[in-house]
Amino acid sequence: MNSQTKVHITVNGLVLIDAPHSALNMLGQAEGVAENLVVIKAIQRGGNTYPYVSAQAWRYWWRNVLVSERKWVPSPIERKEKIAFTQAQPWKYPDDDVFGYMRAQAEEVPVIDKNTGKPQLDEQGQPKLKKGKDITLTRVSPLKCSPLVSVMAQRPIRDFGVMSRHEGYPVPHEHQFYSTVLKGIFSLDLTTLGRFEQSSKTGFQNISEDGLKLAQAAGATVDGNKAEMPVKVRQERATDTLAVLPYLTGGANQTLHLTDVAPKLVILTVLLGGNHLFMNVIRDERGQARININALKEVSRVFKERLLTPVFIGRREGFLDEQADELNSLANEGTGDLPAIHVAELNSMVERFCQILPSVVGHA
Repeated sequence: MNSQTKVHITVNGLVLIDAPHSALNMLGQAEGVAENLVVIKAIQRGGNTYPYVSAQAWRYWWRNVLVSERKWVPSPIERKEKIAFTQAQPWKYPDDDVFGYMRAQAEEVPVIDKNTGKPQLDEQGQPKLKKGKDITLTRVSPLKCSPLVSVMAQRPIRDFGVMSRHEGYPVPHEHQFYSTVLKGIFSLDLTTLGRFEQSSKTGFQNISEDGLKLAQAAGATVDGNKAEMPVKVRQERATDTLAVLPYLTGGANQTLHLTDVAPKLVILTVLLGGNHLFMNVIRDERGQARININALKEVSRVFKERLLTPVFIGRREGFLDEQADELNSLANEGTGDLPAIHVAELNSMVERFCQILPSVVGHA
């Protein structure tokens, strides 16, 4: 079966982020508002306002924490006129692999030794490169994220401030902020992680013909138009990506609001398939974020035969304490009609999930 059409194995994840006094991702000045008012990003639904953090911002935090916590070397960014792009070298840079890319530029190709047919190496043992032909490379990100959207409708607060440390009249300014819980879902495609194709199909021209040679020189196995990184590399990249969830940091207006964007609740599992199970397990209950226990049990039960790991639920003490007993009651070892569900402190649940993840990656 073609890798583009076969059933993929994906990590399913949900996070809740407590944002009690926050302005994490701003739109800027909106049309028709006061000149010095900076407004939040928000979705309008049913006449209500739901603040959100863009998926791009969330992924920016995520990429940065992988650099700081896991010492990933990020793919260098180049800018040409009005476009910017990374190196599009997923065999070398793990963030190119995990976060995807699009690059339309003259590629760097290896200098091939005419006698051996292999790339020539420099003094550091790296392939020598030269400018090649123009090519467009794209890679659909194995890590897919929703925006972080407020669970509850909000009436954004307008905070008034002034700049007055100068002579003359003070300069007024305003910005909006909110108090809510943000929900985000994500998936990590373990089937495409560490695997790259040279295909004319949009989104699958991940690598050029010369790139296949560079990937092979970096340790990848090349079979026709496909390259696959060693299983240990694929396991490390998957584990790193999930292991940093408790340490997410970032967001706008931290000087004034100091919001901890590390998740306070995480749900994780691995699914045979690409759909997301946890989209509808969080609800607004009289202005408070709540886990819909019945919805969580139902979706776990219905997809039990397609789950490749237990469901891991991690909660930070002090968040959703009123549902602690309900959540703890879900814990089981896979007896009855529910799959195995583990419930405990957030960091320990992420750690336990990451301990079993390599075995799944090895079979993906």
